[in-house]
Amino acid sequence: MSNTEAEKTVIGIIQLFHKYANPDDTIDKPSLLALLKENFPNFLAACNTKGTDYLANIFEKVDKNKDKKIEFSEFLSLLGEIATDYHKQSHGAPPCSQGGQ
Repeated sequence: MSNTEAEKTVIGIIQLFHKYANPDDTIDKPSLLALLKENFPNFLAACNTKGTDYLANIFEKVDKNKDKKIEFSEFLSLLGEIATDYHKQSHGAPPCSQGGQ
């Protein structure tokens, strides 16, 4: 049986995380910034257009346990924030409505 679209999406998220993760299965700050720049350029451009430097403090915001590493659950929180912004756009909100604040 082949995977459903939802399963493929989840597997893709895991693969994206692993592409940028260190051997300890966490992402450091330079890798997180590269991941965002390479995979979410339209989102980041929208934030920059609004005068919001989304990348400025995102690592510190996402690193909930303050261990200087982004674990998979923290990564999912970041993706949730970005997905929520795109969902709001689907209902007419301007891009980057939360601005990473």
